[in-house]
Amino acid sequence: MKTKQRLLVISVLLTFLICTALILRSSLLKRDVEAAAIYWGMTGGKVYEVQQKLKQWGYYDGAIDGIYGAKTFEAVKKFQAKNGLAVNGVVGKQTAAAMGINLGATSGGGTSTPSRGGARGEGDVYLLAKAVHGEARGEPYIVKVAVASVILNRVKDPRYPNTIGGVIYHPAAFTAVSDGQINLTPYEEALRAARDALNGWDPTYGAIYYYNPAKATSSWIWSRPVHIVIGKHHFAT
Repeated sequence: MKTKQRLLVISVLLTFLICTALILRSSLLKRDVEAAAIYWGMTGGKVYEVQQKLKQWGYYDGAIDGIYGAKTFEAVKKFQAKNGLAVNGVVGKQTAAAMGINLGATSGGGTSTPSRGGARGEGDVYLLAKAVHGEARGEPYIVKVAVASVILNRVKDPRYPNTIGGVIYHPAAFTAVSDGQINLTPYEEALRAARDALNGWDPTYGAIYYYNPAKATSSWIWSRPVHIVIGKHHFAT
């Protein structure tokens, strides 16, 4: 009898251990899949990139806001169906490759929307660098950092969206978005400038506007008090 009881206990323990192992394995697999995908509920630079491409190709008619919601989900499914991919609304490895998106820049399943002044992931670094490249390509390095700083200063300002993507894609905010230069691949110097600004270097000392007086056409921008001049650019508050 005692032998039967021991066998029963051992059987129960083995069953428990096997179930625990299966649950752990499932959890790890889910984590690994999510770490290499962009999906509903995520926010950040990679979502902006997905939305931007889908809108350019006519699959998406929503706002480019960096929020993976219902419209983005349906647009991804339309893209997948049109391109012979698994239709699941998730931008995994194959869908990302078809879109020309590098999933390697996601961090922990993607970048999250930061609070004002909060930590940011590589997706936001890359998006900020794209804006710097489009706006200040060919300018001295300190001007590139200054442009990145203005964007970050707007993120902190309650009058503007509280995400990097929201500020960059704010209507008529930046010429690089209006003329499409935001879509260019940023040079390494733009990436360094973005990181320097994110790490706290602000050559503008809090400016939220900038303009080149030799090129500025807006009469309104001239009314802003100039905070500092860096190179050919005036930075204002």
